[in-house]
Amino acid sequence: MLMDPQNLPQRVRDVRNRIERAAASGERSVDCITLLAVSKAQPPELMRAAAALGVRDFGESYLQEALEKMAALREVELTWHFVGRLQANKTRPIAESFAWVHGVDRLKIAERLAAQRPYYAPPLNLCLQVNVAGETAKAGVAPADLPALAAAVAALPRVRLRGLMCIPPEEADAARQRAWFARLRQLLQSLNNSGARLDTLSMGMSADFEAAILEGATIVRVGSALFGPRPANTPPHTGGGRAPPATGTIGAA
Repeated sequence: MLMDPQNLPQRVRDVRNRIERAAASGERSVDCITLLAVSKAQPPELMRAAAALGVRDFGESYLQEALEKMAALREVELTWHFVGRLQANKTRPIAESFAWVHGVDRLKIAERLAAQRPYYAPPLNLCLQVNVAGETAKAGVAPADLPALAAAVAALPRVRLRGLMCIPPEEADAARQRAWFARLRQLLQSLNNSGARLDTLSMGMSADFEAAILEGATIVRVGSALFGPRPANTPPHTGGGRAPPATGTIGAA
């Protein structure tokens, strides 16, 4: 069941208040933290309402669904992030239509995104997904392999390596949550100490983004706290296709 749109303003306020409290606790500026609304399976009308409340960054996991939403919301200036699984045979529409891609963990994927990024578009922002806990069920580059991958991706044309992303194990304890996020922050610092210029930590979701902010998150990916649980009867959208030309799909970053 979809969330009642009348509840959205309060949910947005609640999430922003949580972000502000965490930022204050960590002595950080809230202006350095982007709220990325993970909107998979949510209708364009609800996203339009969120945009009217100041939410302008949206994360999508299912390509065909995302392209349809871009067409429906073409008149709204939004920044689109792809946060789903990356498949080599579907990189072209992602390269053509999104401003950010989170979850790159293979050079092959990054090379395809770079080759397929339109020449007229600004560089595609990339975050490398790191498997900070070495979980076999999760994607992500191993920390030991990260420096080589980061160096190779940073050298590609038409993409810009911005930072790192992780999905750590679910932890109820805030200290354990922070430990995983601290690991990603340390990896980014290590890369920068070696000459990289990374400025983005994409980490933290609805249940743990406060801990992520305390460890330096610059993008928090929030879905259920904003929109409620994802509708259970919504089938996954994994098809390809190209987005029609639209303002706001690749211009802002």
